[in-house]
This record gives sequence, C-alpha cells and structure tokens, in this order.
Amino acid sequence: MTPSSSRPGRLSIGASAEASGESCRPADTACAPAPSGALDCCALGAGPIDAVEAEHLAGRLKALSDPTRLQLLAHVAARGCGDVCACDLAASQGISQPTVSHHMKKLVDAGLLTREQKGRWAHYSVVPSAFAELRAFLDLS
Repeated sequence: MTPSSSRPGRLSIGASAEASGESCRPADTACAPAPSGALDCCALGAGPIDAVEAEHLAGRLKALSDPTRLQLLAHVAARGCGDVCACDLAASQGISQPTVSHHMKKLVDAGLLTREQKGRWAHYSVVPSAFAELRAFLDLS
C-alpha cells in the first residue's frame, strides 16, 4: 500500500491511493470519501512518535500479542475496577498456576495490570490510563 497524508505531519495507509496510482498527498489535503463511502485514508494516532514513546508502546503491544495473555486480560478487565484473584484465573482459563503467574507478570511489567498480594494469592486489576494511552494511539478517527 502507498502512504498518503491525511493531516499535517501524519502518514497513513491509503487504500484508494494505491489503486489510483496516487502517491503522497499534500499535508493540507483532507480525506475524501471513497466510492464505497469509507474514507480513502486512515490516520493512526495523534501523529509521529519519538523513539522513546515507540519503545514504550511496543512493550505494551508486545505483551498483548499472546493469545493466553489476551484471555487473561479480558477476564480481569471484565471485572471493571475490581480485582481478580490469581486462583480464579487458573481455574477459569484451564491453565496451570505457574503459567498464569508467568503471563500475568508480563502484563504487570508492561504496565497494563497492577498486582497486589493478599495473603497467599496475588490479585490483579487493570490500569485504566494504560488502556487510554493505547486507545489514543490506535485511534483511526
């Protein structure tokens, strides 16, 4: 696909640009509706990011790239602001406790979850600001 610009300083992928042979557009050109009614470009996030921010976001996205972690995270997120005991995660996901601990550590290290020790068991809850940050970066509007 050919990059096209939808907003000043932002590169995006333009599906119809490739089909029409069009290359990069001037930064002040707005997206025009394609024949299908969809926009012919999609701008990702608020603009270019620096190397430090890219490293930070990549760490969070890497933690989310594992299917088991996504399932565990979805289970914790389903509780909203409440916490979830690690003992409940192993039983509900059908995986061993050491596997749960391994994957939950990756999610905590990425800053997506917090961990609090309550007696023998760890309890996990989501970090809303981490998801707001990912949501803002992945926003295509």
